[in-house]
Amino acid sequence: MPSRSGMHSRRFTLRTRGRSTAALGLASLLVLSGCGLSGGQSASTEQVADTNERIVVDNFRAPVANWAPESDAAYILSLSGCLETLTKYDSAQGKVVPFLATEWKQTSPLEWDFTLREGVKFQDGTELTAEAVAGSLNHVLKAKVPARAFSPSVVSGVQAIDAKTVRVTTPVENPLVPFRLASVNTGVLAPAAYAGATVDPFGHCTGPFTPVSEKAKQSLTLDRNENYWGGEVQLAGGEVRFITNGATRAAQVQTGEADISLSIPASALSTLENAPEVSVLKADSPRTATLYMNNGRAPFNNVDFRKALRSALDLEALAASVYEGAALPAAGPYAPSEPWAASDASSPKQNVEEAKKLLAAAGYTPDKPLEIIAIVERAEFADVATVVQDNLKNIGVPVVIQAKEYASAEPDVLAGNYDMILSQRNRLIDIADPIGFLTADYTCKGTYNLSHFCDEEYDSIITEAARTSNSEERYKLYAKAGQLLNDQAVNLWLVNEQATDAIRSNVMFYVQDPLSRYVLTAQTAKSGS
Repeated sequence: MPSRSGMHSRRFTLRTRGRSTAALGLASLLVLSGCGLSGGQSASTEQVADTNERIVVDNFRAPVANWAPESDAAYILSLSGCLETLTKYDSAQGKVVPFLATEWKQTSPLEWDFTLREGVKFQDGTELTAEAVAGSLNHVLKAKVPARAFSPSVVSGVQAIDAKTVRVTTPVENPLVPFRLASVNTGVLAPAAYAGATVDPFGHCTGPFTPVSEKAKQSLTLDRNENYWGGEVQLAGGEVRFITNGATRAAQVQTGEADISLSIPASALSTLENAPEVSVLKADSPRTATLYMNNGRAPFNNVDFRKALRSALDLEALAASVYEGAALPAAGPYAPSEPWAASDASSPKQNVEEAKKLLAAAGYTPDKPLEIIAIVERAEFADVATVVQDNLKNIGVPVVIQAKEYASAEPDVLAGNYDMILSQRNRLIDIADPIGFLTADYTCKGTYNLSHFCDEEYDSIITEAARTSNSEERYKLYAKAGQLLNDQAVNLWLVNEQATDAIRSNVMFYVQDPLSRYVLTAQTAKSGS
């Protein structure tokens, strides 16, 4: 494996709490090349795993795009224990580790070679070969809408060098290729998965669980992979339910209808923390609830107007009320504990008089109310929008609120046909390094630039960062980029959220993943009912 330079000493802090007979362990949150995330781990020496047990997981999103791996469906396939990648970002260790590949090396400035693990078979019985891997990755690369982590802008092509060696070529030198190969969007499927008009993952993954049936937009049923390369699988199978309503996810884990519920809303925490046979696990996460503003049209194309809105908000009151102390006021696009955040970053304080002066400087006159879209998948956003509406009313900016599902709002938002939208973005969701988030969300040609922000200086910083192999130097560039975004008040970053999951007390060896990629593993188990 390539050596890691520029180790960083700053670390995140992890808080994990729960009530159950399971012992909850703490894992330090290391950073990429010294920084990362880790969740709570559930295990018990008193309980005995029953290998005939099945498990129910309530997930907060449903698959889209007919299981296409380049889409968000890859997250469902990954957390379900089906889809696996060449490399894996290990949150506990804070680094990229072997997965379907055992080692890799940069053979030239533009080429990386990955050596495949011996003895791995797809669930349909065919062998994992370099040709199969190259075919799977090229399918993602050539998709009509390729994954942000693995697109032609960052990867030129993939080819089989021999039976067990896969070569990834990049258009420019890219030190983060191993991170990109850890993205769930680069999960490998058997050649037969691509034989039809749409991708078919059923029986064509390499993971510990194989999908056997689905109820469209409702659930996915899985069985144990009896021939898993990674050892004995502790569960007979499971069901992943797609429950977008956070209150329902919380209720089902409390009643026992679900064994694991992901992304528990703040409003349900106090109830679950006092519920018998339930553990609540919390971990710092790279998620920030954000009020995105359309920088591409008036009045948001005026920096003084955007700064006025920022000065109008009382983030401390927001965190204390709506989030009930389960989130912290944001200090910009990063959490202050992240190693690429400015050392002097602090949360902005409410200053109504300053906000009014900035509005006057912007020449703002309210001719009609501005609109905030509050996505319904995040139950707390209805209350967040109301707080923001009240704060802005105090400075003479009228606002109306519209509740929408994100899927219905996204086309207009991406097209620039909106004012503001409340959403939250995981900074490490594309790849476990901020370069993915900073490129997709804020560069002029960013494929997820909801803010419609474009700045040549910012783009040049990101271009330089993408080519910088030394992590400390790269982090300095990330800090510089973040400071530019903050100086221009591109968005209103509201609170830094925690990853919060809930599990039943008979769930064993569950390791919380703040990036929501891994839930069902070979080690996940249940004690007998």
